[in-house]
Amino acid sequence: MTSIIGVRFKEGGKTYYFDPVNFKINKGDNVIVETARGIEFGTVTIPVMSIEDERINTPLKSVLRIATAEDEKQALSNRKKEEEAFEICNQKIEKRGLDMKLIRCEYTFDGSKILFYFTANGRVDFRELVKDLAAVFKTRIELRQVGVRDEAKMLSGLGICGRALCCSTFLSDFQPVSIKMAKEQSLSLNPTKISGNCGRLMCCLKYEQSTYDELLKVTPREGAIVKTPDGKGIVVSSSMFHGTVKVKLDHEDENILQEFSISDIKILKNVKVKEEKIDESLKELE
Repeated sequence: MTSIIGVRFKEGGKTYYFDPVNFKINKGDNVIVETARGIEFGTVTIPVMSIEDERINTPLKSVLRIATAEDEKQALSNRKKEEEAFEICNQKIEKRGLDMKLIRCEYTFDGSKILFYFTANGRVDFRELVKDLAAVFKTRIELRQVGVRDEAKMLSGLGICGRALCCSTFLSDFQPVSIKMAKEQSLSLNPTKISGNCGRLMCCLKYEQSTYDELLKVTPREGAIVKTPDGKGIVVSSSMFHGTVKVKLDHEDENILQEFSISDIKILKNVKVKEEKIDESLKELE
């Protein structure tokens, strides 16, 4: 068994795992750790716990120390310097006329590197910009191009539900979302109603999809031929959550519409519903 702790470096970011060594670390403590980016200041989100050795894929880096008052002061100072660096970088971008939008600036804890995140419609030649920034800050400069989902995560904001964006608060990874999910959940296919602040399909479509997948396995489609206690018929509509279907029964050339529980019918032929044509703008959301 190996002892680990989980550390997060920014709100809504991923949780990374480290060896706590012999430190007594609690959830919410600030710690100084060594990462691939250098020395970093993070907050413990998962207290010390033990896991099986085989679950560890790569060697864990160790916690260097529990953050002191000086460390916290340094982290706060870095946040202020990031604001200044952001403004300077924007000025350099404008001066060189580069087609890019600066999103965020981050200092590593020890100041050995500054990372600038940006979005752009295509590839951007920012080599000269890196030289300009290195001349100003006298340290390593790294520019990273991110997508629109990452932009929304970094900038945060409110969703159409009125709450803070999921991606900027607790979602550490983006899950694949598709138009098919919106269809199966009987949602409006209007792009403005199923897309988030990033312009892509809302991440929350994924939350209930597993439930819909299970219900769809036992719910007949519209147009399916079924056998009911009152005879054969065709499914006109269904209510997955109520577990009922409306069936058009054929009784002596007279069509009768009747509601049955899904448990009381037997599917004879589950005909696939003819899908509507999806507008090109909907396809771009995927």
